[in-house]
Amino acid sequence: MRAPTPSQTVGPFFDFCLTPNTRHGRLFPASASRLRLRVRVLDGDGEPVPDAVVEIWQEGDAPGGAPSFGRLGTQEDGTCEFDTVRPCDPAEGAAHVNICLFARGLLRHLHTRLYFGGDPRLPRDPVLALVPESRRATLVARAHSDDDAGSKDPAYGKDPAYSFDIRLQGPQETVFFDV
Repeated sequence: MRAPTPSQTVGPFFDFCLTPNTRHGRLFPASASRLRLRVRVLDGDGEPVPDAVVEIWQEGDAPGGAPSFGRLGTQEDGTCEFDTVRPCDPAEGAAHVNICLFARGLLRHLHTRLYFGGDPRLPRDPVLALVPESRRATLVARAHSDDDAGSKDPAYGKDPAYSFDIRLQGPQETVFFDV
């Protein structure tokens, strides 16, 4: 009988194929009403993770719209910025973006969700209701002005902007889902 081989961490090697090209972070054409979504990945000490891969997917901007998918690597400051639209509200619950995260030291990728701060449908979201109330804030992105955003791309202009921190460990660890 053969024994299974031990698990290996994702390792720092996977960012080898990532490029600084942000086209995989632009989910909709420039003619769409856009928003900027800034994701920052932090380790257990609150330090940025400069070589993570963040994948997002979401419903379109209209009911029945095609889902959209994007993938970016994080920069030295642990951030990446997606150019997208606010997803349409699902039949039940609040608008959200699904996130899959790959990072060094992980045995498997992690799944989480991003909700938009200020959405009046948050209290009625069935998935968010499964999360202990004290941890729900780890899934809510905060709106900010362009002055706060620190965007590296002037093409974003005055589009709405949201920031979302993914904390891999620690007291404010992001809620991850077993998918």
